[in-house]
Amino acid sequence: MSHPDTCCSIVPYFKIHPGKMDAFKALVTRFVEKTQSEPKCLFYAFSFDGDVAHCREGYEGAAGLLAHLENVGPLLGEVLQISDITRLEVHGLAADLDAVREPLKGLNPQFFVLQPGGIRR
Repeated sequence: MSHPDTCCSIVPYFKIHPGKMDAFKALVTRFVEKTQSEPKCLFYAFSFDGDVAHCREGYEGAAGLLAHLENVGPLLGEVLQISDITRLEVHGLAADLDAVREPLKGLNPQFFVLQPGGIRR
């Protein structure tokens, strides 16, 4: 059974500094552990292509996304010492994007408005 897709997702890509892959992957484990306790997290995982990491993550609305950022804030600070965000996208309903624009402005994201009519199973 499907229902309307209203997921709010944040899509960061990280370029890992030379020699820091092991440290980055250790932080990934900590990110996943902290995120498991978030009730509004729909999915969360990292994937890698060489020295580039991507975090695939989605939340129930802007509130879920903002709660996640608050929860992992210190870890994000650590990961940004050993990597750089090369691209950051945020996808969601217009109202959710409006709610996260200000808190995320320092990370210079690109915002994509989710069009009605999509489905999620």
